[in-house]
Amino acid sequence: MLENKVAIITGASSGIGYATSLALSKAGARVAVGARRTDRLRELERQIIKDNGEILTQKLDVTTKSDCDSFVEAVVRKWEKIDILINNAGLMPLSLFVNRKVQEWERMIDVNIKGVLYCTAAVIPYMLNKNSGHIVNISSVAGRIVFAGGSVYCATKHAITAFSEGLRKELSPKHNIRVTCIEPGVVSTELLESITDESMAGFIQASRKMENLHSDDVANAVLYAIRTPSHVNVNELLIRPTAQER
Repeated sequence: MLENKVAIITGASSGIGYATSLALSKAGARVAVGARRTDRLRELERQIIKDNGEILTQKLDVTTKSDCDSFVEAVVRKWEKIDILINNAGLMPLSLFVNRKVQEWERMIDVNIKGVLYCTAAVIPYMLNKNSGHIVNISSVAGRIVFAGGSVYCATKHAITAFSEGLRKELSPKHNIRVTCIEPGVVSTELLESITDESMAGFIQASRKMENLHSDDVANAVLYAIRTPSHVNVNELLIRPTAQER
């Protein structure tokens, strides 16, 4: 069902983005992957080519609009279309607000919100032109539930949940462009390593004690959403570890 589909995945150098790139390629899609760490992208490229997949890699900083535009243009030059966008790039440097880690807030807002807006804006003209497409935004359970130490992070993910629904209302009924918001709970990725606030040590410890989701679990959720028939739009998909309470 995904054969010859062209999929863009941001934040593809590790975790959910890496696993999703592999899963889509194995399902027959041509994958265009972007991230800041090009060494990791080269590793992903080798793996996909070894499995006879098709891939385009490009250095991408989603906080820079020109980067997002040039990445999408490179994909269209190579394959002449875009069928799927996976907005996956994200940061989670949790901290208590009173500790005023302003630079971390700004970076989160730039990556988690602006990055999604920039990449979505870049692909929209091509999807509108062919009256089809699928945009998948990787949000979080934090886009539904707010917790202490996560006020800014949760705000960014609430924004993505709201953006996804607004986008669906604009694009799905009139232009046949489906929109899905994936909301994972705790996943075993590098996200916890970005937390610098010592006040969050208890959160980190509790997260590591639990049997968390794996990146492949979230990749499979993405595959489920995009493999549904074109008349079916999986709007939201919340996926938690069985052991996660909140």
